[in-house]
Amino acid sequence: MTTRLRELIQQLGEAIHESVVESEQIAGVVQDIRKHGFDVLLMLEATIGLNQVSAKAAEEVLAGRGQEGAEGPFTQNDRDFLRSLRISVEGEGENAAEGDAE
Repeated sequence: MTTRLRELIQQLGEAIHESVVESEQIAGVVQDIRKHGFDVLLMLEATIGLNQVSAKAAEEVLAGRGQEGAEGPFTQNDRDFLRSLRISVEGEGENAAEGDAE
């Protein structure tokens, strides 16, 4: 694993942490629990899996897959996982609505 890849994984972890810390929904629930006389310790574990892709697939991702209907750099599983963490993906507006309708 390269140093740059480690840095990117660290950045991903920080982004996930920020999204949880800044979540108004989480803050509201934590506040409600505290009103009931409890302290809250929230510990989350995220597993990040990496699969090396072919050079052609990597080029498509870097090029943004300019084709209409292409998934972009995220698979449906990626988007579902990020959505479960309340993380939105740029340009996902119409995709999120489609996914919620299923």
